[in-house]
Formats: sequence, C-alpha cells, structure tokens
Amino acid sequence: MALPSLDDTIAAIATAPGAGAIGIVRISGPDALAVAAALFRPATGGNAIELRDRTATFGRIVDGTTPVDDALLLPFRAPRSYTGQDVVELQLHGGPAVLRTALELALRHGARAAGPGEFTLRAVVHGKLDLARAESVAAMIEARSDAARRQASVGLAGGLGRALAAAQRDLTAAYAHLVAALDYPEEGVPEADVAAHVARARERLARLLATARAGRFAAHGARLALVGRPNAGKSSLLNALLGYERALVGAAPGTTRDYLEALLELGRVSVTAIDTAGLRATEDEVEAGGVALARSLADAADVVVALVDGGRALDDDDRQLLADLDPARTVWVASKADQPAAWPDDALGVAVVRVSSLDGHGLDELKRRLEERLLGDAAGEEAWVTSERHADALRDAIAALDRVPTAPHDLQGLDLETALRALDRITGRGDVVEATLDEVFARFCVGK
Repeated sequence: MALPSLDDTIAAIATAPGAGAIGIVRISGPDALAVAAALFRPATGGNAIELRDRTATFGRIVDGTTPVDDALLLPFRAPRSYTGQDVVELQLHGGPAVLRTALELALRHGARAAGPGEFTLRAVVHGKLDLARAESVAAMIEARSDAARRQASVGLAGGLGRALAAAQRDLTAAYAHLVAALDYPEEGVPEADVAAHVARARERLARLLATARAGRFAAHGARLALVGRPNAGKSSLLNALLGYERALVGAAPGTTRDYLEALLELGRVSVTAIDTAGLRATEDEVEAGGVALARSLADAADVVVALVDGGRALDDDDRQLLADLDPARTVWVASKADQPAAWPDDALGVAVVRVSSLDGHGLDELKRRLEERLLGDAAGEEAWVTSERHADALRDAIAALDRVPTAPHDLQGLDLETALRALDRITGRGDVVEATLDEVFARFCVGK
C-alpha cells in the first residue's frame, strides 16, 4: 500500500466527534496559510498570511461574504510546527455542523481531506518525531488508564528512543568497523572490540525486551483471578481492594456461583480483578459450572490471588489447591488475619501474605507483591515496550546478534545490518519500509 502524498496541503477536524464547546480544524502543508486566508477574516483587518507566528488572532470564518462562525486562528510556520510544514489551527465552536462547514471551506480552497495519522506521519518524515514517539501519540489518545497514560508520556518524551540509542551506537560502531576492514583491507584498519560492542548492545536490548510483559499490561491491562475454597474470603477481599462493595458477601458457602469483574489500579498497572466461585466438589449443577469456570479463569489469568482461610486448620483440599496452581503466577493469601492464626506462615511451603478484609491489615503488602509479580524486571526501568510490533523487532535484533559470535567475518556484518534494520523499524531513523508506516498510522484517528 503506497503512502499518501506528503507535499500537498491537508485539512481535518482535529477534535473528537460530537458536540463540544470548542472544536479545531487543522491545516498543514505548503499552502496552509493561503487556504486559511481564503476563509478567515481577522477582526483587525489584513489576512492570515500576514499574521504573527504562534499567536492567536480573533476573527471570523466566512463563506465568501457569508459569516460562518467566530474563531481564533493560530499559525505555526515551518519548520517550528508539529508537522515541520506550515500549520494553521482554526479554533471555533464545537458543533458538528460548524466544524464540517469550516472543513469543507478548507477543502474547497485547495486542501485535501487528511487520512488517519497523516499529520503525525508528516512529523516523522520531517524529523519532528521518531517513529517510536509517533506511536506514543496514538497510545496517549487511546490510553484508558493512568498506567497507559504514564507509559505513553514516557514515549512522547523520547524514553524508548533514548533506551535504544546506546544500543544503536554500539552496533553502528561495530558494523562500520567490519565494513571498513572487509572493504579496505589494505588500509590497515585498526582492531576494534566488535564482540564487546555486540555484547553491550545485546544486554541493553534484552533488558528492554524484558519490559514487554509489563508494557502489555500497562497498555491493555492485566487479569487477576481470586480463587480459593468457599468462604475463604474472596468476595470480601475484592471489596477491600476496590474500597467499595462490589461483590455480595454471605456467611453461607457457595454464595458466588458465577464470576464478576471490577477494574483496579495496582501502582503502574491497570487490573481487571475477577471474583470466582469457591473451589470444591459439589452435586449442584449450577455451582459445579461455576467451579469449572473458576479453574478456567485461573488458568487464563496473568496473576492469581489464592486465598486460604487463615483462621481454620489446613487440610488436604488446601494442599491440593497449592498443587493445582502455577507458582510463577500465584500470590498466596492467608485470609481473616483479624482472627487468631490457625497455622504458621511457613505451613504451605510458600510465601504467604496475611490479610484482613475487615480492618485492612496486609492489604498494602498484598498490592505491593501483586505489582512486583506483574512488573517483574520492568520495575526499575523508565521506558517499557508497550507494542507487540516493537517486541517483535527487538526479538529479531537479538536473534541476529546471537549469530554474530559464531559467524564468519564476512557474515557478521550482515547480522549486524539485520539487527540495525530491526531497530530502525522501531525508531524510523533509517530506511523504514512503507509497510511499517502503513501498519503504524492505520490505527491513528483523523486529524492527528
């Protein structure tokens, strides 16, 4: 799929669909000021081409001699603009009909309708953003949680690009040395520690790739399943974690027969917490279905909170629960810590958090452990990989670098070039193929 023209003038409504107090029509390209001058009349006279850069001017949008709406015009002349071209933003009332009319006037006077992401695409092509930062623009728009917003903000500030830059420098130095040594052997190119450059770059890329799981959780959320025997306190713990009553709590075993979900923020990760039916053998067909569903939800969850009644002696069913759950994804909780403990903390042979949903004892420690389990090695890193496309590129780069130590000298350069091209797919600093740009900007909204 071919990229759109980057040298003409485009226009689009840059605010979300629907009515609002303010709406924006954005114009970018070589004729942006001329298009604006054809439809905007400054209140102080003159025309838009003469207006002071980066300063809002009050006036009126007109269709010939017919007034359309009062508006502010804000010009950004190249190269000091979002796209690197001349850009004009018209700020007017946010009614859909008014915005459509202003856009139609811009199109009539020489602009064409912008497609999704075309403004940001031009910013990348003109060097205003690298590709990773451009994708962070889309991530910021799509962010549904504070965790997603924070990572998008890091990306917008160039965090991912900075994390990759050191690795790219090492690989470029190693690649340049190999090419020089192979192409000009008679010049006596001095020895360079290619292996050290490659090892250093690989370690940086592996550390970044290790954040992909936490990055996926930040961008899309994680799923947490609360499991345990009936009356272990799962519903009470869900309510305590949320800070409000989401689940019905009853003294009779088997109160929860289906499952229910609620959104929860755990530090830097947004979590969907799932309260499941108590795990036990039962002849009740409905409850048995709930038990089977609970096991399935636990298997699919990113992290599991397994509750064991801390006020009741352990039995074989509790130990069977321990055997059934994946230790890498499970945080164990001894519930009802407001009651006398019926068994010591080391009785299960795993780390246990004693929690009381009644008085809040242990809740902060439980949240800390859950966040640690979800973040893993990403906890100490500023920039996380939040895109599967980025993760794939890092895997490809690391795979190429793993071949370098055992490859003949004439093939080491090819592997280094492969690694550098893989990183270019993230940053866009080299020759980024059109298919990559198509993939990235296809999910942008029009006007951005």
